[in-house]
Amino acid sequence: MPTPPPTAPTGAPADVAPRSGGAARWSRLPRSLHPVAWWVWAVGVAAAASLTTNPLLLLLLAAAVTQVVLLRRGSGPWARSFRLYLALAGAVVVLRLLYRVVFGGQDGGTVLLALPEVPLPHWFTGLRLLGDVTSDAVVAALQDGLRLGTVVLCVGAANSLADPRRLLAALPPALYELGTALVIAVTVFAQLADSVRRVQRARRLRAPAAGVRRPRRQLVRSVVVPVLTDALDRSLALAAAMDARGYGRAGTGSPARRALTAGTALLALALLALGAYATLAAALPGAGGPLVLLAGVLVAGVGLWLAGRDVRRTRYRPDRMRPAEWLTVVCGVLTFLLVWQTARGADAAAVVPSLREWPPLTLLLVAAAVVAALPAVLTPRPEVAS
Repeated sequence: MPTPPPTAPTGAPADVAPRSGGAARWSRLPRSLHPVAWWVWAVGVAAAASLTTNPLLLLLLAAAVTQVVLLRRGSGPWARSFRLYLALAGAVVVLRLLYRVVFGGQDGGTVLLALPEVPLPHWFTGLRLLGDVTSDAVVAALQDGLRLGTVVLCVGAANSLADPRRLLAALPPALYELGTALVIAVTVFAQLADSVRRVQRARRLRAPAAGVRRPRRQLVRSVVVPVLTDALDRSLALAAAMDARGYGRAGTGSPARRALTAGTALLALALLALGAYATLAAALPGAGGPLVLLAGVLVAGVGLWLAGRDVRRTRYRPDRMRPAEWLTVVCGVLTFLLVWQTARGADAAAVVPSLREWPPLTLLLVAAAVVAALPAVLTPRPEVAS
């Protein structure tokens, strides 16, 4: 009689499974990470990219983000949108360079392209149309474009890795309606990518005979119109589904409780605005600005708690933050802290390098890029639909 395969002991964790041979070793089962963990990691990497203009560091961060997406994205329709963000990031860099060529830039450096300058009225102060394109202007435009393009890639990575439905379920009850609008807004690229893919597949199935090419004027009718129609149909179906589930209904609280919630929200907004101004402008003595800012955060928390009491929403098997999720969050926060610490230290010139020198890289900056790429190996493999 053949020996039955070994089974996991009672009480074993849900994300581990025995390996072949019955050995006492365990491997993680494929699963999708908590969407909040991916968004915190992406925001941390984007914040680190916003602090620097070093093109080498920006390329390393972009490569780290791309590697994580390629190794850890799932099979959902939102996972196919990263190509669009790559194209958008490249377009940002090109448009930033063209902007500097058309509207001029820094004077200084070697003249790379001599263009005739178009005279403008005297009230166009600080604006120049065409003229000499210098090396300083090109380098500055490249740095700005790479920085903005890396931030776009970080947003695209979070949108490609995080399940928007699970992200909506993880929001606090008070932010559920607002979160619904935000989730729909950030998944537009994912829906468009899926629509373009299905329309292109249908066009290939209906392709004419070999050697016959369709005229360009049919592009709008055969691609753009079906994509927009499909997106509109999905939006109408989503609106009907949300209406059937009670979205947009009035709360069950009394008028006095709603007035208290609105007043708390207004007070929190005023404290946050005053605290931010006092902190940046040093308008209050000592630690007055940060204290007012902290008070605004606390009042905002109380307002969210009061607003959430009127919302009754159940969750089936709510998501939990497991060790892999916390490691992902730590990687994003640590990436930002490493770049921020370098910007405040003696190696600040490596974070914002000179326009006329080769940008240097320090050990902390390289470590920041490596830490940003660690979720590609520290997290379990994603689930793949069969």
